[in-house]
Amino acid sequence: MKHFADLILFAVLFAITINGSKSACGYESCPQSVSNLINIHLVPHSHDDVGWLKTADQYYYGHRQNIQHASVKYIFESVVSELIKDPSRRFIQVETAFFAKWFVDQPETTKQIVRKLVDEGRFEFTGGAWSMNDEGAVNYQSVIDQFTLGLKFLDENFGACGRPHVGWQIDAFGHSREMASLFAQMGFDGEFFARMDHSDKDVRLGNLGLEMIWDASESLSNLEFFTGMLYNHYSAPPGFCFDRLCGDDPIIDEESYDNNVKSRVDDFLNYVAGVAEHYRSNNILIPMGDDFHYENAQQNYQNMDKLIKYVNQRQADGSRYNIFYSTASCYLNSLHKGLQTWPNKTQDFLPHSNEAKSYWTGYFTSRPTQKRFERDGNHMLQTAKQLSTFANLSSDKQTKDLDYLRQVMGVMQHHDAITGTEKQHVSDDYDRLLYDGIVGAENNARDALRVLTNLTNGEFESCMQLNISVCAFTKDSADDVVVTLFNPLAHTSTQYVKVPVKDESYEVTDEKGTIIASEVVPVAWQVLALEHRSNDTQHELIFKASVDKIASYYITKSKSSRKSGRWTLPGGKSEDTVLETSLIKLVIDKDTGRLKSVEMNGISEEIEQIFAVYKTRESCHYIFRENDEIEVLTDDVEFSVYDGTLVKEVHQHVNEFISQVIRIYEGVNRVEFEWLVGPIPIDGDVGMEVITRFQSSISSKGVFYTDSNGREMMKREKNKRESFDPDLSIQPTSANYYPVTSRISLNDGSRRMSLLNDRSEAGTSMEDGRLELMLHRRHVFHDGSGADEAINEEQFGKGLIARGKIQLVLNKVEVKNTIPERLAEKEIHLPFSKFFSKRNTATSKAIVKTLPDFSDFPQSVHLLTLEPFSKNEILFRVENFLDHNEGNVVSFNIRSIFDSLGGVEIRETTLDGNLPLSEMKRLKFYHDGAGARPTTAEYFTATHKPLAADKSQEVSEFSVTLQPMQIRTFIITYE
Repeated sequence: MKHFADLILFAVLFAITINGSKSACGYESCPQSVSNLINIHLVPHSHDDVGWLKTADQYYYGHRQNIQHASVKYIFESVVSELIKDPSRRFIQVETAFFAKWFVDQPETTKQIVRKLVDEGRFEFTGGAWSMNDEGAVNYQSVIDQFTLGLKFLDENFGACGRPHVGWQIDAFGHSREMASLFAQMGFDGEFFARMDHSDKDVRLGNLGLEMIWDASESLSNLEFFTGMLYNHYSAPPGFCFDRLCGDDPIIDEESYDNNVKSRVDDFLNYVAGVAEHYRSNNILIPMGDDFHYENAQQNYQNMDKLIKYVNQRQADGSRYNIFYSTASCYLNSLHKGLQTWPNKTQDFLPHSNEAKSYWTGYFTSRPTQKRFERDGNHMLQTAKQLSTFANLSSDKQTKDLDYLRQVMGVMQHHDAITGTEKQHVSDDYDRLLYDGIVGAENNARDALRVLTNLTNGEFESCMQLNISVCAFTKDSADDVVVTLFNPLAHTSTQYVKVPVKDESYEVTDEKGTIIASEVVPVAWQVLALEHRSNDTQHELIFKASVDKIASYYITKSKSSRKSGRWTLPGGKSEDTVLETSLIKLVIDKDTGRLKSVEMNGISEEIEQIFAVYKTRESCHYIFRENDEIEVLTDDVEFSVYDGTLVKEVHQHVNEFISQVIRIYEGVNRVEFEWLVGPIPIDGDVGMEVITRFQSSISSKGVFYTDSNGREMMKREKNKRESFDPDLSIQPTSANYYPVTSRISLNDGSRRMSLLNDRSEAGTSMEDGRLELMLHRRHVFHDGSGADEAINEEQFGKGLIARGKIQLVLNKVEVKNTIPERLAEKEIHLPFSKFFSKRNTATSKAIVKTLPDFSDFPQSVHLLTLEPFSKNEILFRVENFLDHNEGNVVSFNIRSIFDSLGGVEIRETTLDGNLPLSEMKRLKFYHDGAGARPTTAEYFTATHKPLAADKSQEVSEFSVTLQPMQIRTFIITYE
């Protein structure tokens, strides 16, 4: 890299000579548009997937080029080399995961050059999160975390000039309204993307609607967010890709027979003229880049220099085109200055479809075990962050372990990770990264719990195979085992705990020695039959635990005979099977063995649950294509019943690859369905999508609701979209599938049925009263695009087996009756963390550190984040998780929490934690029909007075008010 080193030396000398010059970044550095010309914003960029066809490291280092030629490391070096040659050149950088990896390894001279380029607005960060996240399968908590991580790195290394102004979601497979809401809450001015339903795009091309104002929340005010759709995906104009990965002609301007300046400029301007016809402004954005472009940036920039030169030369002859290097934010700033109005958008851009036969709905479910593992990663991350804060963990190793899981979770939000759209070897690498990250964070949890409990030498082992009822810590004996439970939620939570044990008698006591009711329940035989499962334990000890933040429960073997429920095989019974707790009554059909009816919350409803498969020949990682009519599995279900005191279970065997346990707990007002699916059989070229369906008599009239990334609910209408007619000619079922990351529901005037799930799944309602979720999928088809291989996951040489849970809630349709569903969502997303130790590690002399008391929080307030931030700083987020229909404005005081954390000062920030809320100034755009057009540019600022206080001030200064769905973010500086 001698050439790069020479350029670095040149740049250092150049920087020294102009050291006294004033630099400007952000909007101040933007080139000026010309009012009477069409201004072409040429935006150089490279889209760098943090894993897809190759692993993230393979992409970074340029390894395995036989799969795909891509070397992100050399893109940075090449781009920096070219930017320093000409102050007019620009480049936007999006994925902080790659940039951070490169930047920290650079010598100080290189870092100074990059900082200068950033300070001058020539190397501009856009998006800025750790990865370019998906918007269908993600949960909002993990999206916020990965933006916090990426923007923090940029802030620490580049200050205000490193802060992005716009989102750049160009490769996500559809777009959620919640993502727009999060952008606005972080202070972003707008976003751009490149995927939209083909029918929607056709309509918008015709009515100048490709750029719009998105009302990003039904509950929160001032979240109107500018959103723009790129004209030609995110690629350079056809014929003008000057990258080494393309074969387009260069611009030849020398004395040569092949001189092609005139024809190349003519072609370019003809293209631009076509683009300009579909946009309202005299400014248009032309992206110049694609996947992993600019490894040889010299080739790109030299040709773009010529394009700019010769296009602008034509102005002397009356040309109306003005072209210059720009960025996405500079383009947006030009639109803002134009004081135009824009069409309105209220719903989302899901599902995505690029053609009538291709609705990108399969990825909502693809790789179901990895989708669940990602949730486990978030669960451990939130646990480790809170515990690290409480115990004030600060060693280099502890900080490194926590940061590593943060970074891995940032990678997992990538639109080819959580989606399951990557190659299999990349999926395996994601699993490896996530496993290592969880193990490191478990070490932090152990270190913290040794400080925060009397188990000063406790092992605090966590069992990652509890989903198949396996725990190495209890496989030989659960005698004298301590189960320490950590509650990541703000409020005291009561949940049932399951511990894998041998078939023996046990007694469970709490920390006061009080005996806790428990029972030993057999594990379903289909789980015991899993290949390579250790069968040392074939039962589970179940007890109910109530936890504020941390509580330990003690298990000992009992000499008395084991008390357990009745185990029956109801085959051949003349009557239906009834299971009943104090809150719920279930009826299982005597003939079919399937669920027949549910009674709860004063409603009795006939609900039949079935399993079914779509046999498909053309589905892939991204796309669900229905080739034949759905095949309902109609054979009678074999079942057995466990009728206990704390829990009642129906163990169903549907067929050779589907089984299920229906479960109701005493005192829990929802029905649990724990499904086990796989290996899905393959028949020649035919794959399968496995679904479950709940049919009721509720007259839903084609309307149902799905969550948006775990936050607000979106109204869905069968076969309809907000502003266009979807193409239903080939794939009507797939066209009606939506992402369900936490909840799907339907109702009529009196009854409501909801399903809550434990990972992202595709869901729909194709008939009145019916809810459907896709659980698992396996295929042998691939169409040569995307991952270029079938989604045919295997383990131990056979098709992958997945296990998961669905919770059913039946209720009356009344105001605020959805609040229990909101509470259940939080418990499902962040249940107790379980840690196992031996009883002899406890000591009565231990001085246990006092934890903050969150009991003053109103019931609708969620502790969204509590984590170590910077040195002597804690990041603290609170959320009112009820929407405007369910909840009210709530107020509470956080002074006691501030004091318990050793607080000295507190300041409020934007959602990401990196910008003081008092400094937030967001571009304001106007809807069509909003009244008189503004005469000067206007801005959004904070809707309330940002909290800023120190420990010398009165308690009243620490009051926090939350509107429904509002999140507020604070940085606490402590001693």
